[in-house]
Amino acid sequence: MRTAALTVVVVAAIVGAARGSAVAVKHDAVALARVPHGGIQPEAVVDARGVLHMLYFSGEPRGGDLFYVRSTDDGATFSTPVRVNSQAGSAIATGTIRGGQLAVGRAGRVHVVWNGSDGAAPRGLVNPASGQPSAPLLYTRSTPDGTAFEPQRNLARRSYGIDGGGSIAADETGGVYVAWHALAAGGANGEDHRLVWIARSNDDGGTFAEEAPAWKEATGVCSCCQLRVFAAPRALYLLYRSATAVTHRDIYVLESNDKGGTFRGSLVQPWTIGACPMSSMSFTAAGPRILGAWETAGQVYFGEIDRAATRVPQPIAAPGDGGTRKHPRLAANARGDVLVAWTEGTAWQRGGSLAWQIFDATGAPIGARGDAPGIGVWSFPAAIARPDGSFVVFY
Repeated sequence: MRTAALTVVVVAAIVGAARGSAVAVKHDAVALARVPHGGIQPEAVVDARGVLHMLYFSGEPRGGDLFYVRSTDDGATFSTPVRVNSQAGSAIATGTIRGGQLAVGRAGRVHVVWNGSDGAAPRGLVNPASGQPSAPLLYTRSTPDGTAFEPQRNLARRSYGIDGGGSIAADETGGVYVAWHALAAGGANGEDHRLVWIARSNDDGGTFAEEAPAWKEATGVCSCCQLRVFAAPRALYLLYRSATAVTHRDIYVLESNDKGGTFRGSLVQPWTIGACPMSSMSFTAAGPRILGAWETAGQVYFGEIDRAATRVPQPIAAPGDGGTRKHPRLAANARGDVLVAWTEGTAWQRGGSLAWQIFDATGAPIGARGDAPGIGVWSFPAAIARPDGSFVVFY
């Protein structure tokens, strides 16, 4: 399995027709499966019990809905979809990087955050440049019985001008951490003045403290890029793209050892570009190793975080030429093998194709790179590892 080529075998099985269908294409180490009910922008998390939790978007891209499903058989069948947003049409998929993010916390409680659509309520703070209320950063969590979601709440109380997508993480002690980037109320305007903000809860999302800047360094933040936060045992990690002097759109990694109270960080990879690349990031844990993935100049990279120094000393590029590669997603199995999946050829209002590669624990590729057509407009993949060491990519 570890040396076989990852060429897709033309075998398909339609499963779970009554409960949410998925088309699965299998080969030696990776199975490809469609997101249930034609959804896009999948987010997938497997909890400690082996339950797969999935979030996806459906509807009008400028104002649609988020749905939650779960699976106990690695995505062969799914539960009946439950709408996450309490106000219909209050989620957004346009631009690819503003959609919903999912985390699973204590006792399996599901937490979701997303950028609100133009019609979403409650609204954010007034943007002084336009005189209009800005888009909210919306949060909800599952009800105690797990059958529904609470009314959505706006977490942005000191910041405005939310554009690129936020992120969420949760731990087993009741901590929930929501991160986004925006301008400070009463502060200066411009991308180089944007800050990474973090709002923290210590009661499973029941209440959140007001957001606070995550880092004191004045790097700015790429306005239309997503960031990503990840909770590991005893540490919290964050990847984001800067906008220093507008054109220095570099990747930074941050680490906190006090539940998001303070962060330290470092530059991961520079990129000078006079445009907003609308990129996104990913994290996964491979045993004690924490890995992050990102895009730079049309190529996708991943690397292990050096937790002692808060840096990524050896970024690894996906095999082959870059150019239009975006939206990397990570999954790791119990052996320490890492699957990197990404999109190719996607752009504004344009879909593309899926690609992936498995790497061993040393970062060496296993087998050949795989690819398949069919990434929809505004979409990207999600990936999980199965107990047997193989992987599933949803798209």
